[in-house]
Amino acid sequence: MTKEEDAVLKYLSDTNRPYSATDITMNLHKEFGKTAVQKALDSLVEKKKVREKLYGKQKVFCIVQPETANNSQGLDNELKDLDAQINTLTDNLKSVETELKSSEAKHRDLQSALTTEEAEAQLAEVRASVEKLEKRLSDLSSSRVQISAKDREAIKKEAEKVVKEYRKRKRICTDILNSILENYPKPKKTLYEEVGIETDEDAGMKPIA
Repeated sequence: MTKEEDAVLKYLSDTNRPYSATDITMNLHKEFGKTAVQKALDSLVEKKKVREKLYGKQKVFCIVQPETANNSQGLDNELKDLDAQINTLTDNLKSVETELKSSEAKHRDLQSALTTEEAEAQLAEVRASVEKLEKRLSDLSSSRVQISAKDREAIKKEAEKVVKEYRKRKRICTDILNSILENYPKPKKTLYEEVGIETDEDAGMKPIA
């Protein structure tokens, strides 16, 4: 036999338990490359000195022992234990992969969302447009100047458009602040003061739902 075969056979005989080719290579402290270890295992299997068993996509090898009831049962038990470990590790891997996908999706959502400063700036911009339109409507309502039905409808549509956009951006800003508050140790009022958030009430503006 080659020196690789001698080393592999001695290791399997001394440990008396199943191992994969990778495990044997590592446990021999990489004295031989994995290709050489695999070649030695194949030769030993062919010489019926080592048994080979397939678990999923992985092969394991163990020393061939006299076929006694005790030896056979002990080997079967070890192989069952190894099979159970493989199944457990496979389940754990699937669980970790699921958690990773969930975290990646959440990370992408956070990257695409507006920052607090951006949401606040857009909210202030829309709020200013709403106030401007409300003033214009108030001025028109209090005057006797007649406006055409076409102009009135155009003003109404523009107001609805701005209010809709205002609600959308306000909701985005609120969602971001609520996400921050989930891990923020202080009250909401403190957070608003620290980042400079001004509510509709603070601005003296009638809240728009």
